[in-house]
Amino acid sequence: MPESRVTIPSGDITLEGALHVPEGEGPFPAVVVCHPHPQYGGDMHSNVVMAVVAGAAGRGIAALRFNFRGVGRSGGAHDGGNREQDDVRAALAHAAALPGIDPARVALAGYSFGAWMAAAAVGPAAPALVLVALPLGAGRDSAPALAAYPHPILLVAGDSDHVCAASALRALGESLGDRAATEIVSGTDHFWAGHERALSTLVGDFLTRALSRG
Repeated sequence: MPESRVTIPSGDITLEGALHVPEGEGPFPAVVVCHPHPQYGGDMHSNVVMAVVAGAAGRGIAALRFNFRGVGRSGGAHDGGNREQDDVRAALAHAAALPGIDPARVALAGYSFGAWMAAAAVGPAAPALVLVALPLGAGRDSAPALAAYPHPILLVAGDSDHVCAASALRALGESLGDRAATEIVSGTDHFWAGHERALSTLVGDFLTRALSRG
């Protein structure tokens, strides 16, 4: 899938991004992908971010990944998860306005810190939500925001994830009802090394169903 560098306005700063669009004629569905914690080395080049992009690309779905404020060539400074939510919304708006993208089919995905930000920032205009290794510790209660979100949700974690315990993620999924699907992948931890292909398949399958025109 061809890749192009993009600049995304977010308030008084701009964010660095990369856009992956399928070949052929659109309009295409799309997914915006949010990266892990920047204070622990996270950026839009994360193996998990790229696995989500690959899962979308394999199904003819465009993908926009971006660096949060203060990361890479993005302006601003890290804000502890506050104004980063504005960055998520800015990336969603940018994707929906792009030529060749169907603005009614722009989903949102995030990994770790990015999953937390995605859960906090998502609104009803996004028709699907993918949360990989969602942090479930103190101060990061995403349940109220997810309870208010009306569309399909995919919750994914490894069975050895120390940040997103499988039992807690299952309980969250059950609390959200039939619109939430929970997938626990055996043999992997929070970082998904060696299990990227399994994640790509899960995400690609989910997005294909959730973003179908029917």
